[in-house]
Amino acid sequence: MPDVHTLIILCPLVFLGSFVDAIGGGGGLITLPAYLLVGLPAHLAIGTNKMSSMVGTSFSAARYIRNGFVDWRLAVPCVACALAASLVGAHFSMLLPEELFRWVLICALPVVAVVTLRKKSLRQESDPMPRRRRAAIMCAVALLCGLYDGFYGPGTGTFLILGYSALARLGVQDCAGQTKCANLASNIAGFVSFLVAGQCWFVLGAVASVFSIAGHYLGAGMVVRDGSRIVRPIIVCVLAVLFAKTIGESLGLVA
Repeated sequence: MPDVHTLIILCPLVFLGSFVDAIGGGGGLITLPAYLLVGLPAHLAIGTNKMSSMVGTSFSAARYIRNGFVDWRLAVPCVACALAASLVGAHFSMLLPEELFRWVLICALPVVAVVTLRKKSLRQESDPMPRRRRAAIMCAVALLCGLYDGFYGPGTGTFLILGYSALARLGVQDCAGQTKCANLASNIAGFVSFLVAGQCWFVLGAVASVFSIAGHYLGAGMVVRDGSRIVRPIIVCVLAVLFAKTIGESLGLVA
């Protein structure tokens, strides 16, 4: 059983990370370090984090589905693309140095932040686009983000939202709904992998899942009500944290 001190530190951070994740993605930048902070070994922390993230994401996805922000004819092929690409990315992560990818991120993230701040990069409502063209663009975005997720990972949900909105011209609510479906599938696959390896603390994950559910449910509700007004600042914050984390890791300042 986890002690009270562990829960006092972990649970508020899981709630905060889940709230952020439901709105703009990138919640793992908060939740995974929280598990490491309370002393879990890296693989056990990742597996337990996958469990609570999976449970919480299912609730935010359900809320988006209930509010009509998921088009299954678009979501299903994107989920398949993201999962397949994630497996390929994981394979490449064994062959290529992670440091190389970090420096690519350092160069790319300021550009992504500038794009995010542009008025038309995050739409309140979806713009018209031929369905086949939109599906092709979204699958391409899912492939690239899935590849990134398997190779490195942090901020994948944020990149999916930005790609779906800027390139496929989806409104932020629709972006969030489509992204959560892909994230949920990815979380399930990741959780199963760590479960098979015995790297999950079920009791701690179950307690944290309650706070993850609360964060995801409330975050999804804010997107449903406020759209891009709440999504844009959250995404900018996620990109800033990811930029700082990537530089810190590259310079050896962050483990």
